[in-house]
Amino acid sequence: MKLGLGLYRHMLTRENFQFARQAGATHVVVHLVDYFRGGAHHPRDNQPTGTDHGWGLAGDPEKLWSLDELMALRREVEAAGLKIEAIENLDPAHWHDVLLDGPKRALHIENVKTILRRLGHAGIPILGYNFSLAGVAGRTTGPYARGDAPSVGMDGPCELPMPRGMVWNMVYDPDAPAGAQPPVAPEELWRRLERFLNEVLPVAEEAGVKLALHPDDPPMPTVRGQPRLVYQPQLYQKVIDLNPSPANRLEFCVGTLAEMTEGDIYETVDRYSRQGRLGYVHLRNVTGKVPRYRETFIDDGDVDIMRVLQILHRNGFEGVLIPDHTPQMACGAPWHAGMAYAMGYIRAALRSLGAE
Repeated sequence: MKLGLGLYRHMLTRENFQFARQAGATHVVVHLVDYFRGGAHHPRDNQPTGTDHGWGLAGDPEKLWSLDELMALRREVEAAGLKIEAIENLDPAHWHDVLLDGPKRALHIENVKTILRRLGHAGIPILGYNFSLAGVAGRTTGPYARGDAPSVGMDGPCELPMPRGMVWNMVYDPDAPAGAQPPVAPEELWRRLERFLNEVLPVAEEAGVKLALHPDDPPMPTVRGQPRLVYQPQLYQKVIDLNPSPANRLEFCVGTLAEMTEGDIYETVDRYSRQGRLGYVHLRNVTGKVPRYRETFIDDGDVDIMRVLQILHRNGFEGVLIPDHTPQMACGAPWHAGMAYAMGYIRAALRSLGAE
């Protein structure tokens, strides 16, 4: 297994690439979506949480990530002794009508296909994505972790209706008419996912890129009145069964899976890693279940992280693990200190297992 670090768009700097390598990472997972654009609803030195109005504004619908941009980023990353394992998440500006089944759906499907081909040409092997209408919403921040470290959690259901012009917790049309986005049936959302996979997976295969689906975070049956897809562990199997393509993979988030109200986290890790369907792994710890949980330090939650790594190692997983979130620490660089702590723990655990 290989240790990686996830970096938001504004963190794609030489200094942060050096930090990742110094902390033991060999790979990075890159976010090219700017979640922080157009508002100061959340700090730029931590994961986005936002408000009822979402994280911020989606990007330019006319500007896809170019091959030149991807190749330049790859050169910068590799100059620091790292490799890009994945681009994580699509910009809602480029594919919102795939999610909403709107009038620009055909154009947005072509956008995704173009992005997949460019990733393939750039030698980036995975595209992580989240097929969700409401996205990551309803979370709170507070001194939730050990020593009153700032962290993220949830304090109850989030059912404030999602306004028109918003999808995946970002605003793609600030001039949309007032009112709420009508909810759809869960079966309809599954139909949209299956149609999406059937159209884009052949292109992904041809490009040599894997599509890896993140489970719904937070894993509730509905958020903001909209249905969710993977909010219990067994629903990941439904995703796999929709399309047998080897490019149909999982962005396997241990923390989100542990927040789910059903299933056993260790059986879940075993089930999906035995199938060889993991794209890459988000590794963090939590205490509690939805709708009330807290993110903790990696050694301090309900999940036995060493046991998770033992199962992954036994089942032959050789991909990348990243600490997707971590509490912040009381110092001049709270995010970096929290990530360094988590990465040091993971690297020591991998070494003790002989799994590096």
